[in-house]
Amino acid sequence: MTLFFVVTLNGLSLAALYFIAASGFSLVFGVMRVVNMAHGSLILLGAYVAFDIAEWSGSWVLGALAGSLAAALAGVLLQVLFFNRMAGSKDQQTLVSIAVSIIAADLMLAHWGGLTYQLNLPSLLEGSIGLPLLGVNYAKIRIVLIVAAIAVGVGLWLLIAKTNLGRLIRAGVDDQEMLHALGFNVKGLFIAVFALGGALAGFAGVVAATALSVAPGTDVQFLLAALIVVIVGGMGSIGGAAIGAILVGLSEQYGLVYAPTYGIVFTFIIMIGVLGLRPQGLFGRGDVG
Repeated sequence: MTLFFVVTLNGLSLAALYFIAASGFSLVFGVMRVVNMAHGSLILLGAYVAFDIAEWSGSWVLGALAGSLAAALAGVLLQVLFFNRMAGSKDQQTLVSIAVSIIAADLMLAHWGGLTYQLNLPSLLEGSIGLPLLGVNYAKIRIVLIVAAIAVGVGLWLLIAKTNLGRLIRAGVDDQEMLHALGFNVKGLFIAVFALGGALAGFAGVVAATALSVAPGTDVQFLLAALIVVIVGGMGSIGGAAIGAILVGLSEQYGLVYAPTYGIVFTFIIMIGVLGLRPQGLFGRGDVG
């Protein structure tokens, strides 16, 4: 039973990382219907910039802020230079963002090389916490990761569902012309959404570089994870992304421990089952496509 609970905690911490990585992708698609396949590049960029700034300043916090801001700026540039010109055309969005991700991967490889990078843990997150009920010690960083994912999920839900900014963003997606006629800056709202989505991607890169490590290919790894999470949970649903991340994270960890040969199969069984029974995802709307 102790092994089972530890594996479950590992699955939840992995799910937390997947959720943070998928939240920005789900946010941009959910409120703007933009398929940003360069999302993984923003994650890797945030990790690289965070590493450089943390090494230069000796501060993990400054590194995390710099990585998030760099990815947010990159997200804004994507919106202004590309997606703003291709509104409503998901085929163009997909193809162009894939091209951008390939170019970005080569540029980052040229600058940072093919090495593996890992951020040093802040002193507060080093070590472990005793879990009396289980009789084991558990890494602080994994506990903090779960708490951070909960904070991100609650914050996004409050922003989109309970604030005037969230209402304006959702209104702009449904009827841009009317919102513009009422005097609101629709383009500015959409830029703000891309900045937030990019910042979340950058923060996911910081977390990944701290809890694990990053290297060329990490962008594709987390893009695929984000896609699976939002496919299972439902495009555009923050709550769905959370449930999808939990299902994927737990299935990967249980498979790794109890059926290592077929562990990866469990994730695809979940995805195929959801697509077969509910193509829009567990909590997705039927009209998002």
